[in-house]
This record gives sequence, structure tokens and C-alpha cells, in this order.
Amino acid sequence: MGFGVFIHRSDSIYDDSPAERYQFPSQYLGRVQACVGDWIIYYEPRKVAETRGYFAIAKVMQIIPDRNAPNMHIALIEPGTYLDFINPVPFSNEDGVIERGVLNNEGRISGRAQSAVRPISPNDFDRIVSLGLDESEPELPRIGEAVGPLTGFADAAQAPFIFELERRITQMTSRIVRDRIFRRLVLDAYDKRCAVTGLKLINGGGRAEVNAAHIRPVEANGPDTLTNGVALSGTVHWMFDRGLIAFSDDLEILISRQANDPEGIQMLFNKTGRAIVPQRVSQRPHPHFLRWHRENCFKH
Repeated sequence: MGFGVFIHRSDSIYDDSPAERYQFPSQYLGRVQACVGDWIIYYEPRKVAETRGYFAIAKVMQIIPDRNAPNMHIALIEPGTYLDFINPVPFSNEDGVIERGVLNNEGRISGRAQSAVRPISPNDFDRIVSLGLDESEPELPRIGEAVGPLTGFADAAQAPFIFELERRITQMTSRIVRDRIFRRLVLDAYDKRCAVTGLKLINGGGRAEVNAAHIRPVEANGPDTLTNGVALSGTVHWMFDRGLIAFSDDLEILISRQANDPEGIQMLFNKTGRAIVPQRVSQRPHPHFLRWHRENCFKH
């Protein structure tokens, strides 16, 4: 087992859903097999417009042949492990290349950097995850939520490296930590504004009165990816979870026929009648998750 980097483009020609599966040609089978049971980092190449760089982590569960495409395989992602970075990490910064393993003996970028799947050292993995999940300005927590930044993500000087890396991986699977990161991701993308009402309400303590809602719930194997999230005010979130409202694939806000006050619900909607979502396509609700909600939660 070992850490890896998987290249994924938002405009990929492959049948990918990073939180669930990663399609790849047979030439990379050995490299992907080496990652089974361990963590990988997703990377979007620099040549992609508005690249996200290193943008998420996930854990590879198993590999299966793709029955619909010859010479192709699918790496299945372990449910509940995918997590978008709060801060997309660039390929390089003022200190140089982040992933040192792509440098040759002369310190130049080697052809290894072009590989769609490549191994990554524990040190490089730790460095990228530390930058990607740095909570330098965490949201103010609600009562009952854990307080403080992610310990161990930025300070590894007080203990042996391997212990810090193991603790980091343990934190990446913590529901409390993941909920906090997911909230930060969604609220930042939606500018702390409810997608349905359009209201941006900030309380006296500076906290946004809007929730980060999973479209497909965690309890139903919904991933902690921004495309499975939407910012909703408390009342709207309650209606969404109970299937009284939903979204069409083109983001029209739908009202259940079983709602006892459809006119009152309609009055909560912003004037467009559609969800207000981020401009970047990679941050918007994915139709895959919207359809799941309509088919499994929405009361038709």
C-alpha cells in the first residue's frame, strides 16, 4: 500500500466521479493497485483553466474491470473518505514545487509530473494535505461543536513524523472534523447566502445563519464534496431534508404536492425561482446528487 496522486480534470473524458470512482486505462493498473487501501490526492493540471491544483483526498477501496470499456478499470473510492480541500493547493508556490517527488536529481521537473497516476511520498502527502486543510480562519462554531483549528495539520514539530501523519489520517476520518470542513467549503462557495431565499444573514457574533446541507445525506453514503452540498437557511434546510422541496437538474426549486402550504413556501423563494449557486461549474450541485434526492427524499 502507498499514497498516490490521481490526475482528474473537471472536463475529463473519463467516466469519473471522484467521490465514488476513478476510471483509468490498464497501463496504470499496477500504480493504482499499489494505492488500494490507502489515501490518494486528486490533482487538476495547470493547463486547465482556473485549475484547482491539488484539490481533494480520498481512499481507494478496490479495483474492478470496466465492463463497458475495454482495457479500462475503475478504482472504487471508500464511502465517507472523499474530502475537498478548503484551500486548493497549487503545483508550486514561493518555496518551489510542492510535490518534491516530481523533481529529478538536478532539481528540475521530470516527466513523472505528467503521469496521470503516480506514487507520492509520505512527506509530500503530508505537506499537501497540511496546506489544503489549513483552517487559519475557522467559522465560529455553534454550541456543541468542537472549537479550535485542526491540531496536527500545521504543527508536526513536537512528535515523530510518522506519529503526526497517523494522527492526521485519523483526523481526516473524524466526523466532527469533516463536518466543520464541509461547512467551511459550502459557506465560502455560496458567500454565506441561502441558495433558496437569497438571504445572507450574519448574527451578532459574526456567524452566518445558514447551514451547509448535504444533498445526498452522509447516512446514505453521501460524500463530503462541494458538489453534494448546498447552503440553506434553517427553515429551508428542514424542508429540504424532509422532501418538501427539491431542485431540478437545471436548479429550478420544486415544491412537493404533499406540502400543506405551498403558497407560503413559494414566498420564501428568491425572485428567480431557481437556486442561487456558485459561478464555477465545479462548485455547483451535481445533477447526480440532485436526482438522488428527488428519487429518494422528495415527496412527489
